[in-house]
Amino acid sequence: MPIKPAPHWKVATLLGLASFVSFIYFYEGGGWNQNSRFDLLRAIIERHTLQIDAYHENTQDKAHFRGHYYSDKAPGLVFLAVPFAVAARAIMPAVGVDPDSPRGEYALSYIATACTVALPTALAAVCLFFLALRFGSDVPGAAFASIVMAIGTPMLAYATLFWAHALVGACLLLGFAAALKLGDGPREFWWALAVGLAAGWATVTEYPAAPASALLALLALSQVWSRGRAARLRVIAGVGIGATACAIVLFTYLHAAFGAFRPSYSYYDPNSFSFMQQQGYMGLTYPHPDRLLKLLFGCSRGLFFASPVLIAGPVGLWWLSKRSRAPALVAGAIALYYFLFNASFYWWKAGLTFGPRYAGACIPLLCLGLAVAWTRATRPWRRILITLACCSVFVTIMVVSTSSQLAMQDSCPIVHSSWPSFRAGNLAANRDSMLLASEAAGKYGAFNLGQLMGLHGLGSLIPLLVMWLLILRVCVGTSVRLSPGGARNE
Repeated sequence: MPIKPAPHWKVATLLGLASFVSFIYFYEGGGWNQNSRFDLLRAIIERHTLQIDAYHENTQDKAHFRGHYYSDKAPGLVFLAVPFAVAARAIMPAVGVDPDSPRGEYALSYIATACTVALPTALAAVCLFFLALRFGSDVPGAAFASIVMAIGTPMLAYATLFWAHALVGACLLLGFAAALKLGDGPREFWWALAVGLAAGWATVTEYPAAPASALLALLALSQVWSRGRAARLRVIAGVGIGATACAIVLFTYLHAAFGAFRPSYSYYDPNSFSFMQQQGYMGLTYPHPDRLLKLLFGCSRGLFFASPVLIAGPVGLWWLSKRSRAPALVAGAIALYYFLFNASFYWWKAGLTFGPRYAGACIPLLCLGLAVAWTRATRPWRRILITLACCSVFVTIMVVSTSSQLAMQDSCPIVHSSWPSFRAGNLAANRDSMLLASEAAGKYGAFNLGQLMGLHGLGSLIPLLVMWLLILRVCVGTSVRLSPGGARNE
């Protein structure tokens, strides 16, 4: 008899829940990027305007147009956060919190990050698990990839901050999965609509996602090409309607704010980020090989330095191409595009960040290759993968627990900054707030949930460690039961 899917759902649910708890375990405080988005969120729900004039002093990531300040970011993340923020502000008085107080705004920033960044990224971890099973991975391989993505890559950092990269990565992975479902036959229009909405919202959230979204549309069409003209038209209609709806949202925002359809990055003050006007098209020129190497292997922003286990990702995608060519090519092309984009940007180090932030949205697709690599690996190579994964998890937890906003000028901030802080137990070190200085009054910086429980130093990470050890035990036990000699293989 075939194996029942219930154990798979049990493992997937546990992985998703553990990922979500891991993301919300850390709150990393303020910074220009997250403050710009939170300012727009506050302006919309508190003042019913797109102008951030009342809050702009806490960030330099802002556009200036006709005497008013606006967020320079694409609006997708903020628009997604609006209903959660409205609901949270309505509930706060019932628990004794004034939503207009600094404490209330601080809580709102945490809730908005949890609901619109952490939650979609946790869903992406679940989606990754099932995609890995679809491509032939066993439960350990699928769980391995999901765990690594959640706590062994810079995605953990991006999922704990009110940044767009984790949400975009989740949208792209969910759109990728929806495109593959088209290959199963029924409900072509609805799965195509899901592709259009997911890929489209990725672009509404972050302008550079547009080429990656287009690749997902091509993948969707390739899944039904052999079925004839009617199937192709249904897919084109579904993707087109979803993408058009997202485009309407984006262009309506741009026109309402700036009276035109140019990206919001076009409206910087001449004295801010001058390279955006002087270097190519808004800072983009061409891929620089030296930057590309540093984005992959460099000590400052290198992905494989921060997460060495991901070296197996491209290898896994290459193996996957031998049996599922189109999905593997699209996943690889998206990853390649993001790194070439990052290497083409003048400000390629991306300010205060961990890993190659501008390429961060491709990490979930690279982790899909990691699952394939695990499945194809022999036992000695699996031991190597586990060792690399442990190193990746340690580095990621070390950075995120101290501060993911690593200095751009430091040649190796993980070694020079993160490790000394971690060793000394100086966790949640960022004291910058998402509030104005007059509101923050030196408070409302970073924290982790262990600290709120009264734990101090490295001890504040114990609850997180215990949770993951329990999850791993369940995953291992389920894998044994599903193995050829296990009790559930009937």
